[in-house]
Amino acid sequence: MSRPVPRDELNLSLAVTSLMKGVVYRDTAETAWRHVLGLAAQVSDYVATLGLTVVIDEAEGYAFLRSKSDDELADLGIGRLVARHQLPLHPSLLLALLRKKLAEHDTSDAGNRLIVTGAQLREMVSPFFPATTNEARIADQADTAIRRVVELGFLRRMPGQDGEYEVRRVIKAYVDAQWLSDLDAHLAEYAEIATEERR
Repeated sequence: MSRPVPRDELNLSLAVTSLMKGVVYRDTAETAWRHVLGLAAQVSDYVATLGLTVVIDEAEGYAFLRSKSDDELADLGIGRLVARHQLPLHPSLLLALLRKKLAEHDTSDAGNRLIVTGAQLREMVSPFFPATTNEARIADQADTAIRRVVELGFLRRMPGQDGEYEVRRVIKAYVDAQWLSDLDAHLAEYAEIATEERR
């Protein structure tokens, strides 16, 4: 458990710049995490001027910045700081499957961290690629989807463990419970797309 930073030692610049770089995790950025927590109200006020909100989940140990809705931004008279980009099919599918796996993990008594291997990740997403006899091509496509999810910060390579990844709990904030409850319908859509690509 990290000790709180004394009020007079808190650094708003450190907190905000750490959040601007990406998700701040309690377990990997303890110093920045303590400053974000200690200055949560000030960070919120500061980033609001940029059309952002700060999301802090103390129980799960992460904090990140999220853009306000388009309506809120229009009311403020400012544009979106970061453009939205649609995530390709297979990385978004992998995110959904990982979110479902994390939910299942949380209902079991398997511990706090969910660790998966590269082989497990490829096995999860491979059925949604078009059928081909070229297994190396499917493995390459699956690895591309895995790399993208790592770049987005939802998977973290385990140091010293070749081919093992930790599923970062921030995924719960991006793939919400409603979307997860509709996952079977989404999987059917993905399977249909894969079937059409096979033709």
